[in-house]
Amino acid sequence: MRVSRLLLVTLRDVPAEAEITSHQLLLRAGYIRRVGSGIYAYLPLMWKVLQRITAIVRDELNRAGAQETLLPQLHPAELWQRSGRWQGYTAGEGIMFHLEDRQGRELGLGPTHEEVITSLAGELLQSYRQLPINLYQIQTKFRDEIRPRFGLMRGREFIMKDAYSFHASEADLQCTYADMDQAYRRIFARCGLEAVPVDADSGAIGGAASQEFMVTADAGEDLILISDDGSYAANQEKAVSIPSAAIPLPPGDEAIVATPGEKTIDSLCGAQGWHPSQLAKVLLMVARLEDNSMQPVLVTLRGDQELNPVKLVNGISKHLNQGVLDCRPISEDEQERQGIGPIPFGFVGPDLPDTLLSKASRWKPSFLRFADHTAAELDQFICGANQPDRHRCHLSWEQLGGCPETMDLRNARAGENCIHNTEATPQEKRGIEVGHIFQLGRKYSEAMDSRFTNENGKTEAFWMGCYGIGVSRLAQAAVEQHHDDSGICWPAAIAPFEVIVVVANIQDDTQSQLGEKLYAALIEAGIEALLDDRKERAGVKFKDADLIGIPWRIVVGRDAANGTVELVRRQDKSLEKLPHAEALANLLRTLRP
Repeated sequence: MRVSRLLLVTLRDVPAEAEITSHQLLLRAGYIRRVGSGIYAYLPLMWKVLQRITAIVRDELNRAGAQETLLPQLHPAELWQRSGRWQGYTAGEGIMFHLEDRQGRELGLGPTHEEVITSLAGELLQSYRQLPINLYQIQTKFRDEIRPRFGLMRGREFIMKDAYSFHASEADLQCTYADMDQAYRRIFARCGLEAVPVDADSGAIGGAASQEFMVTADAGEDLILISDDGSYAANQEKAVSIPSAAIPLPPGDEAIVATPGEKTIDSLCGAQGWHPSQLAKVLLMVARLEDNSMQPVLVTLRGDQELNPVKLVNGISKHLNQGVLDCRPISEDEQERQGIGPIPFGFVGPDLPDTLLSKASRWKPSFLRFADHTAAELDQFICGANQPDRHRCHLSWEQLGGCPETMDLRNARAGENCIHNTEATPQEKRGIEVGHIFQLGRKYSEAMDSRFTNENGKTEAFWMGCYGIGVSRLAQAAVEQHHDDSGICWPAAIAPFEVIVVVANIQDDTQSQLGEKLYAALIEAGIEALLDDRKERAGVKFKDADLIGIPWRIVVGRDAANGTVELVRRQDKSLEKLPHAEALANLLRTLRP
């Protein structure tokens, strides 16, 4: 490809819409162009990158025994209603784009494909003899993100590889899950990415177990904890650790203490001389459930701990045996809208009475009550007195009528002790999720009554796995991990071109002819090559070459008269002046060993 014929529009200034480096560089280098909020056009250079990533993904999935298919993007509402997810994905802040056809039938644009594939499996897979089977597709997905941002990292339209496996037993599912884990590791390694597998929450998809693959980068949206011995890694949403011990209260009797205006842990401890670990702090939340009902929740944590919202949502879901659409703090404005209270915010205790909710307009009339393990383990503690400007000191759970249901609700932290090895400590890193694998179990097959006949002649629901890779997100994650001050430094395996031949002065016949000769030799050898034959200044060409990030550059300049060229490696900008034949031979040995 000649650059003079390539759709390449580079920008010198950083676009105002771009917040992180990879997004800035993809826009500046002419790889993508914004069409609307969270909607991007993949320009020719980007499309070549995506095709190269897709080829690697397809190669490794085929190697793992998966079969490629293509599922519809339009989903009938009744499929999602059968699984129980239609309301949650379309109502309120749901992420599914949905519409009606001319007959008034409801449809959704696929954000994921569990319902479609499970329905098909129920129709096509009748016997255990047809199992296991693993089907995958690579296509565009649609999600109505509340806040699209970071370019391809969180868009409303994106390219994804999703795969779904069906099994006659849980043991067989686990075998395929292990195979896909290895396939994913090979994919990311071949793409030139440092991807860390971490324990993860299954989120809205659900299932018994899941693992994310994170590309470590400062711009990552996810916080991951990795043990210093390298044997444990988890998304903070799922991470566990051993917290430091609480500082015991000095001996004393139960008492009510005046705490005027001391609504926060910091102000309370600063004024009273208490340590945060001596406090039982109470958070008031309200959860919106799958049936669209609103459930108030009262959560007690040790005062020096932070709530993990994902763990809370999972705890509520397990307790009620239904999904939770969202969970947010109760505000004073919300209190007024519900007509409840008054709630003494900042001075609430674990025994806040349910009677406060008796006149709620939409909420259920009683609190779900949970306590984190660290709070439940306090022998005596300080907590709110359920009246303004008052706290209780030297209180016990026995005095409150017992501790509520306990579970892990806290954020694990860097520097604490690891559960698997108390000598190890987790360290914090930021990560970009590029892949996620799930053991779904029978969640969808049972909900949708998708069944097969087992070897005993009885029907049972399939065991299922699910495996996703964000192809377009992976491309941008590669830029986030591989760039410098001058531009992108693509890993060779996914670069749009392997070599760019830059003719410094295209109007110089000697330079032009040597550039053409080298370009033709590269093409003949099967090398994906660019020839910068533009009538631009050499400096412009060099800046563009650095910006678009082609791994190797051959510069044909003033030394062309004696047959000498410059061979430049983009990754570290190392430069060699060599006779053109030697430069070409060295390059071919490197690219086609």
